[in-house]
Amino acid sequence: MEYLQILAKLAAGFLGLWAMTRILGKKEISALTPFDFVSAVILGDLVGSTIYEESLTILQLLVALAGWTILSICFDKLTQYVKAFRKPLEGKPDLLICDGKIDVQELYRNNLDFDQLRTMLRSKDIFSLSEVAFAVYETNGTLSVMRKSSYETVSRRDLGLPDEPAVLPRGVIENGKRCRKELEEAGLGEEWLLEELEKQGITDIKAIAYAELTPDGELHIIRRM
Repeated sequence: MEYLQILAKLAAGFLGLWAMTRILGKKEISALTPFDFVSAVILGDLVGSTIYEESLTILQLLVALAGWTILSICFDKLTQYVKAFRKPLEGKPDLLICDGKIDVQELYRNNLDFDQLRTMLRSKDIFSLSEVAFAVYETNGTLSVMRKSSYETVSRRDLGLPDEPAVLPRGVIENGKRCRKELEEAGLGEEWLLEELEKQGITDIKAIAYAELTPDGELHIIRRM
């Protein structure tokens, strides 16, 4: 009976956490604030403690999850609609580099050193501090960077070239199986796919791990190892 009670609490906790994520909305891991992280840890501890505590019932677990959900929604709405509460509750972005100059005091105030700053810049494909015009340390711990104009990438507009429509690539083969829906949406058939495979010397579709139709209409193939 004890094991059945644990399984029932586990199922209730799983469904409750799933419902919470659906109600609170989607948020990428990289967009989580420190409060979001602490909240997730507390929820995990709350569910885990309730599962193995015999004196706590499933109803109490669901009430706790519902209460936490309501508090989270109120917190989000408060910071969303009441601007005066946004800064003290969520914090504010900090300008670490302004006009190419590093604010050392701001850097240390955020418990960062130069090695950590360079690591975050390298994740943005920037390997020299001299390339940076502005760098903002966001409330979720990420770094937003604006390069100096002399280091910016040249665009089609800069070269006076006409704009081209943006087209997403499509995966047409995955794990040796055709993705018929993707082919249909691209206006292509299986005959076209087989012809393209023959051009690249492939006779067995099962030999392909993944094949992608690029925006320029070419078939990029990754063979199985």
